[in-house]
Amino acid sequence: MSGGVVAEQIRVQGLVQGVGFRPTVWRLARENGLRGAVWNDSQGVEMHICGEQSQIDRFCQQLLSQPPPLAKIDSLTRHATDQLPQQEEFIITESRSGEVQTGIVPDAATCDACLQDIADAQNRRYRYPFTNCTHCGPRLTIVEGIPYDRINTSMRHFPMCEACEAEYRNPGDRRFHAQPNACPVCGPRIWLSDPAGRPVEASAPGEDTIQEAQRRLAAGEILAIKGVGGFHLACDATNDQVVARLRERKGRYHKPFALMARECRIVRDYCRVSEEEERLLRHSAAPIVLLSRIPDVALADNLAPQQTTLGFMLPYSPLHHLLLAGLETPLVMTSGNRVEEPQCIDNQEAAERLQPLADLFLLHDREITNRVDDSVVRIMDGTARMLRRARGFAPEPIRLPKGFDQAPRQLAMGGELKNTFCLTRQGEAVLSQHIGDLENLISYQDYLRNIDLYGRLFEHQPRQLVADLHPNYRSTQHARGLADELGLPLILVQHHHAHVASVLAENGWPLQGGKVLGIALDGSGYGDDGTVWGGEFMIADYLGYQRVGMLTPMPLPGGTQAILQPWRNTFSQLSRQFGWQQVLSQWGDLEPIDWLNQQSVEVLSRMIEAGVNSPLSSSCGRLFDAVAALLGICRESISYEGQAAIELEAAASFHCRDGLTPYEMQAHVEHGNYRLDSATLWPGMLEDLRAGRGKGEIAWRFHLGLAQSLCGAAEKIARLHQLDSIALTGGVFQNKTLFELVSNRLQDAGFRLLSQRRVPANDGGLALGQAAIGAARSLMSD
Repeated sequence: MSGGVVAEQIRVQGLVQGVGFRPTVWRLARENGLRGAVWNDSQGVEMHICGEQSQIDRFCQQLLSQPPPLAKIDSLTRHATDQLPQQEEFIITESRSGEVQTGIVPDAATCDACLQDIADAQNRRYRYPFTNCTHCGPRLTIVEGIPYDRINTSMRHFPMCEACEAEYRNPGDRRFHAQPNACPVCGPRIWLSDPAGRPVEASAPGEDTIQEAQRRLAAGEILAIKGVGGFHLACDATNDQVVARLRERKGRYHKPFALMARECRIVRDYCRVSEEEERLLRHSAAPIVLLSRIPDVALADNLAPQQTTLGFMLPYSPLHHLLLAGLETPLVMTSGNRVEEPQCIDNQEAAERLQPLADLFLLHDREITNRVDDSVVRIMDGTARMLRRARGFAPEPIRLPKGFDQAPRQLAMGGELKNTFCLTRQGEAVLSQHIGDLENLISYQDYLRNIDLYGRLFEHQPRQLVADLHPNYRSTQHARGLADELGLPLILVQHHHAHVASVLAENGWPLQGGKVLGIALDGSGYGDDGTVWGGEFMIADYLGYQRVGMLTPMPLPGGTQAILQPWRNTFSQLSRQFGWQQVLSQWGDLEPIDWLNQQSVEVLSRMIEAGVNSPLSSSCGRLFDAVAALLGICRESISYEGQAAIELEAAASFHCRDGLTPYEMQAHVEHGNYRLDSATLWPGMLEDLRAGRGKGEIAWRFHLGLAQSLCGAAEKIARLHQLDSIALTGGVFQNKTLFELVSNRLQDAGFRLLSQRRVPANDGGLALGQAAIGAARSLMSD
């Protein structure tokens, strides 16, 4: 080539489709005097570019440092070519197909530019609730296939008008190739209807549909609102009566409701908000952020019963912004479903399932292709940690650590509760959005549909399947059937080993990085000895584990009933440790012991003695239940998973102070294994009850003692086995109080602490660990 002109083929991979990446390339290429072309394909974005070498180098540097707001570049590769572009300018060309290797961008909250459009009375999108551009709007919730073009989304049903088409075709416009691009002339529309499906018109002259919805909310009505990833049920968060009515109708009597406020200033009226928490609220994912509530503020008393936190989010769609415009108080914005069911996404489905719950329906005709719940995040130990990974985060891929580049294509099936599943491909893990509890038939059907959807979206054909060791999990049963049907190998993984591997994978622990000490605390997981595990110390890597410690296993009288009725765990602990007659003799005058003695204790004693429907469990979650029930917290029953433990933490948070003596657990060493014995907890708690100590103080001393006992055992085990890294995982570690006590002490002792941030520590992160273990076994056996 003459005159110093060179040509290169440049490929960019990552989350680079549907985010305005090609217009950015077009703009930067023209600014640098380059010619050529750029296009989308199944691997990402490719460009053929020509100019002076210095111009191309500068262009690449700018592209890496100035990508569009929603883009995430994983790699940029350059190859010289002798072929010069035929055109004399830089152009954008149509997408090309092929094997899918690119990612799908999560949905993003409305950007400031689009908010200005809907607020400008002179703009043609004034008050239009489906306004978006390449920097914001729906993605996963509307996509049906790859490449991410309009024809492969639910927006294909809305042909663009001339004005929208002109924006869509103009590389200099921020709506260039914004696939959901629309306006009031050509796009989706909204309307109101009553529970019988009859249209509801605005009652005041000059009002539009959303203003009528605002008026109805202010009047104390409950609205079913079709949003981005599903339906919400909304009402006035300051109205005790309407919130109580919503709880009664939904059958959700205790679980906290999420709230939505117009802006952070309003959130601060009700909660303490740090700079990091405000950053999370304003994040493009717009998650629900758990915040410390300010006591005695003007909100309905039953928004979050027995809690010290509130879950707030900001509006993340134009519809939400318009609905909250002018409101100085928050709205309840809870999932549109009956208790324990997934949220509705279809108008007809909502009409059938939500008809008894809502007074009014705010509907639209843009199809929600994929159900995606709101994400939930909490700051713990100064870091944002995912409690539920869904809208705004999924399905952003997670790069697997060093050594996993050649991992086979897998499908990891996840667990039974808080299910997600995981695909692996090209050194990446694609974790699905939160699916829910597979015990519910509708959730299980949604699980099967999403597995099929992700297979199509990513053109993913697994070479092996990975599932939990538990034979009765629906995810495991489906994996067995699928393995037989497709003739694929199935790898079964122990539950808590998967939890530890999930921490390792998220923290970039190399395939051959050596072993760590994992502390896995949760409600239950199937142990390899046939018992129920849930309070485990493991020396582990991706390939295997050694159980080196546990909480003393206790019977679960009644099996599942012991999960639903916390008092059964209190009785089991006390009768097993001391004998029930001794408990009565020594503490029978105390109210909780007298209450327990009025239950069917003789039957339970015989069940425990005979081992009938009373499986042994080392579960830390059940220990929390036992302590909570002793203190009169959720004693008789729970209405949602983890309720007793969550309310016990809330009680403790009022009394977090120095100078109180912890109730420590005695450590026993048997054949090199540590066993933390809860027997030493109970006399101190019972005597403090007799002395009139408050339940908050006792709850705090329990948290403090459990943390010190866990750390003491962990330090001894780690030093014995010469380990310097400790991984914390399992749903119990979503308890902020316990996590921070354990984390701070172990780091002060000089250990490297591995914990979870991008992936939930609960079973929502299980599939990532399963995938890492399955990949490791495959790679190391080759």
